[in-house]
Amino acid sequence: MEELVIRDADVVDGSGDSAYRADVVVDGGRVVSIVKEAAAAGCQRPKARRELDAEGLVLSPGFIDMHAHSDLALLRDPDHSAKAAQGVTLEVLGQDGLSYAPVDDRTLGEVRRAIAGWNGGGDDIDFDWRSVGEYLDRLDGGIAVNAAYLIPQGTVRALAVGWEDRDATPAELDRMRQLVAEGMGQGAVGMSSGLTYTPGMYAKDAELTELCRVVAHYGGYYCPHHRSYGAGALRAYEEMVTLTREAGCPLHLAHATMNFGVNKGRAPELLALLDDALAAGADISLDTYPYTPGATTLVAVLPSWAGEGGPEEILRRLADDATAERIRHHLEVTGSDGCHGVPVEWDTIEISGVGDPALAEYVGRTVQESAALRGESPWAVARELLLKDRLAPSILQHVGHEENVREIMRHRVHTGGSDGILQGAKPHPRAYGTFPQYLGRYVRELGVLSLEECVAHLTSRPAARLRLADRGLVREGYKADLVLFDPRTVAAGSTFEQPRTPPTGIPYVLVDGRFVIEDGRRTDVLAGRAVRRPPR
Repeated sequence: MEELVIRDADVVDGSGDSAYRADVVVDGGRVVSIVKEAAAAGCQRPKARRELDAEGLVLSPGFIDMHAHSDLALLRDPDHSAKAAQGVTLEVLGQDGLSYAPVDDRTLGEVRRAIAGWNGGGDDIDFDWRSVGEYLDRLDGGIAVNAAYLIPQGTVRALAVGWEDRDATPAELDRMRQLVAEGMGQGAVGMSSGLTYTPGMYAKDAELTELCRVVAHYGGYYCPHHRSYGAGALRAYEEMVTLTREAGCPLHLAHATMNFGVNKGRAPELLALLDDALAAGADISLDTYPYTPGATTLVAVLPSWAGEGGPEEILRRLADDATAERIRHHLEVTGSDGCHGVPVEWDTIEISGVGDPALAEYVGRTVQESAALRGESPWAVARELLLKDRLAPSILQHVGHEENVREIMRHRVHTGGSDGILQGAKPHPRAYGTFPQYLGRYVRELGVLSLEECVAHLTSRPAARLRLADRGLVREGYKADLVLFDPRTVAAGSTFEQPRTPPTGIPYVLVDGRFVIEDGRRTDVLAGRAVRRPPR
């Protein structure tokens, strides 16, 4: 007898088609049968060792978070309710060009310092891997949800070239090609870049194109955080489209937003650019989060020249008064490339987390507010905080536009990604609320998307980008990564004031046919594993 039958569920199967009533049978980690309208037809109903009454609940495929920053959290926190409680059954890690494989001892230390604001310093982690394959093997030890990995181009450049702002030599480029090929061969699904973060931002298009050719050879995709989401946003999007078409590599645009005052109401221009490229044969997808503020680290807004040489050089420059004044001028007057070419507005930058608990007074306030309280300039406050906390502060940037968010999420190649940073005392609520926010606010309350369309955005579309033939749909033979939610009550509990509040209306989540959320509570099941790129 099979393990589980989910009885009388309203199945929204991820295809975008209309919902239907069915009994769904799960066994051996897969959906083994679907009996539509069993009760109404009066037919023999399937039986199993366990029956779950799903009356009034929607059954959908598990949600795929196309932009996650859980690279260490999955190892640090077996519970991982931040994502499991949302119905996420697969996360894509290695984002924004910086993560923890492939590395050597030197690079690992540098990367840990550089992205402490994203993932913490990692003092509680045993970094017993160096290659992509070894990191994936570590995930296979048992994690809360499944995870795929993108090779981080910035980390690759740090390993082969260093943190200098210069062109790679032919030998260094060959080394980077080799590292990308090795990572793809070991199971990565593609490559990411952070082209406003050092050292990845120092790569010119020709270098990126060569690496994308390697990714394409292995059947992967390129996922860039491109060079500007502000003053040069449309040019930056066009650059990525042109580059990947030259390389013959599929393109997935990370957190595809149009931010800052210069881009208010300009989402239709971005979508027209993408539509033209799609009509000409380009292979493009994108992800967004359903919120207006962004999130990153405070050090990320500095000009790129200030980051040359790595974290210790940044701290040295910040400590030097004359150099710090040059940094301030680029930030406040010229418009730093780290701040997307827009002069910084300190009243939009809210400190969301610090590494040193002694600096907790800054959290939850904008830099402008802390400056007023201290009777200092905003730059003096930001500089002091970066130095005292050794580049660890994370921030929210209140620079988005609701009309742009809605326009982009309607597009036919859109997928969902939380970009969720789980660190800090006051993280962005998207880390805990992205997927119920889509279903509650943008489906039920605002009607921006139909339920069936939204579920397709969060399931089958990302599965297709990842080339996963047995995920993303409720189908016989598919993996039983499933979510049961109440469409009348599902909502994000997380807010900017209480960002770690769990969602409501998602009582059951299954990974590999096992309940990781049951009756609204996290079980002790660790059914997640690394999801490796399928052979081409």
